[in-house]
Amino acid sequence: MSKKRIATVWLDGCSGCHMSFLDMDERLLTIAGMADLVYSPLVDAKEFPEDVDVTLVEGAVSSEEDLHKIQIVRQRTKTLVSLGDCAVTANVPGMRNPFGTKPVYDRAYRENVSFDPGVPNQVVPALLPTSRPIHEFVEVDVFVPGCPPSADTIFYVVTELLEGRPVDLSPKTRFGA
Repeated sequence: MSKKRIATVWLDGCSGCHMSFLDMDERLLTIAGMADLVYSPLVDAKEFPEDVDVTLVEGAVSSEEDLHKIQIVRQRTKTLVSLGDCAVTANVPGMRNPFGTKPVYDRAYRENVSFDPGVPNQVVPALLPTSRPIHEFVEVDVFVPGCPPSADTIFYVVTELLEGRPVDLSPKTRFGA
């Protein structure tokens, strides 16, 4: 019997959820015994693979690149996990929403630059009008709140899903915790 396939994705967020994932420490070996990590910012894979059993997605959908990526991830993933408050509610990335994209671009690429100010049109993906949680774009199977969720919570979610059991987060976490 082949091992399950797990992936992690980082959209518009701070990487805190990935840091909590790594904070599982030796429990990462337990997960490695249950599943192969087939895609992540922690590995060298460049293209999101087919037939992923569980994908943990950190961050909000804030750019055209994020939107394209989350659509591919959803198509190729059996169980999609919205990991952390940015993925679940848009949290900090959503703080730009009242301002619109022009003032954000101006602040980042014109006001804070002393050499060659201007919005790049290559490499930096175009921002969407607002930063939104991933469930507003694709179906999400499991929501894991927290900023970031604890390593214990992430371990619980991942192991339950890899074992094919339903996830009950009510005793583990809640919004605002």
